[in-house]
Amino acid sequence: MPAAAAPDEELLGKAAGYPIGSPANWFYDERVRVGSFSHLDSILPHYTLKKAASPLPLRKTSTEPKVEYRFEQQTHTLDDFLNRQRVTGFLLIKDGELLTERYQYNRNADHRLVSHSMAKSIVSLAVGMALAEKKIATLDDTIAKYVPGLAGNPYGETTIRNMLRMASGVPFQESYDGKDDLAKFNRIRLTQDSVAALRAFTTREVEQGSRFHYASNQTVALTLLLRAVTGTSVSEYLTTRLWQPMGAEADATWVRIKDGTEVGSGSFNAVLRDYGRLGILLANDGALGERRIVPKDYLLDATDWHRAARGVRTAQGDTVFRLWLPVLAVSRREAPVRAARRLRAIDFRRSRTQAGDGHYRGGEERQRGEGAARARARCAVARGRRQIRKLVSRAQHRNR
Repeated sequence: MPAAAAPDEELLGKAAGYPIGSPANWFYDERVRVGSFSHLDSILPHYTLKKAASPLPLRKTSTEPKVEYRFEQQTHTLDDFLNRQRVTGFLLIKDGELLTERYQYNRNADHRLVSHSMAKSIVSLAVGMALAEKKIATLDDTIAKYVPGLAGNPYGETTIRNMLRMASGVPFQESYDGKDDLAKFNRIRLTQDSVAALRAFTTREVEQGSRFHYASNQTVALTLLLRAVTGTSVSEYLTTRLWQPMGAEADATWVRIKDGTEVGSGSFNAVLRDYGRLGILLANDGALGERRIVPKDYLLDATDWHRAARGVRTAQGDTVFRLWLPVLAVSRREAPVRAARRLRAIDFRRSRTQAGDGHYRGGEERQRGEGAARARARCAVARGRRQIRKLVSRAQHRNR
């Protein structure tokens, strides 16, 4: 059941039928954003992760519950939220039951929606599987041990553990303005290859492992690592180990570049319900029934901020081994992933390129500039973190 009118739908291409962009404009041009973000695999080359022969059933509640939330001393409904946010799809699952499923901008359950940085979580899961299979000896090995082309470079001499923690110590600016280090990295990667792009960054500003610093190219180093140790693409590796075992109902795709590696840091595409199935798997400690799919010990290392070195902890432990879980550990007495299942899921990580207005700004006051969009995104992150702190505090109180 869609909201009456999606925010900025005319700006985003409704009158033109939400057109699909080209390799040159799909990311930045708002007029093609909806079409492109749901058809990325028709624009760019990609690998395919084939669906499961027997999808995991999603029980659907007979009556959609009333979903409400409080903000600034007022009660708001899900419709209020969707009327203010550029949300393409919204899915709410509790205890394995599908409570709410909504789409806007003429999207539906068959559209594969781009993951953006949630793809980093999938790369991390693949690392955990390769470690369990002894394809990686230890997370304290350097990347260069497996990717000789990075020998002598700061990224190559960073340990896998610190790369997972985004703690290489290499300075990297990521501001999404087309002039940052990410743009430089992508230009080299697309015209040469992934190794050359990583080797373009030659210095550390701090010792590895001493500080968390968000940088998408560190996930590319892990993608190269996985290619080296598995002898295949990350997509092929995960098809039979993750996508099919978790019961995906539809094929997924992952955009690749000319050197054969996946984008890695983003550009994974899947239907919304399969993102939900992945969430169910993680909420159940990486198991589906009696079948272990993701190594539990790795998930605990990846999600318990108590296990992270102090210097690489973010303010609320948002990501340890780049797993984007809304709540990581609420109590030392229970498994962190299972603890996350007990709390309401909060996603304050709206796409940086698709960030809409926060609840604090009416539609008639919307600003179009990229600077305003980044400011709104920062405000959304701050509000989400405050809500997380409240939830963690309540959970800790219950566990005492």
